[in-house]
Amino acid sequence: MNVVPVYLTDSTVKSVLEDLPNDPKVGQMTKKELRDTVFKRLNISSVYSVTPSHIKVTKGRNVNIVTVEYEPRGTLIGNLEYIVHFKHEVKITTR
Repeated sequence: MNVVPVYLTDSTVKSVLEDLPNDPKVGQMTKKELRDTVFKRLNISSVYSVTPSHIKVTKGRNVNIVTVEYEPRGTLIGNLEYIVHFKHEVKITTR
């Protein structure tokens, strides 16, 4: 089945986001720097199904919210296809 690798990839995406608040530099980054950092970490982890357009950074008061939302698609058998929707968010305290 082609669906299992999709969930394994999503597990990596979730892990990258969960590790983000542990980096002391992240609280001082701009929106663009945050987006680029997440994208680079995903590429290092061999996640190629998430593009920079899937990564959104929302600035709030003393917090940045990083959201990764994407829909991998693929073929199961013949003309039977699947679409899986994933959305992960992490809040990062700013300084």
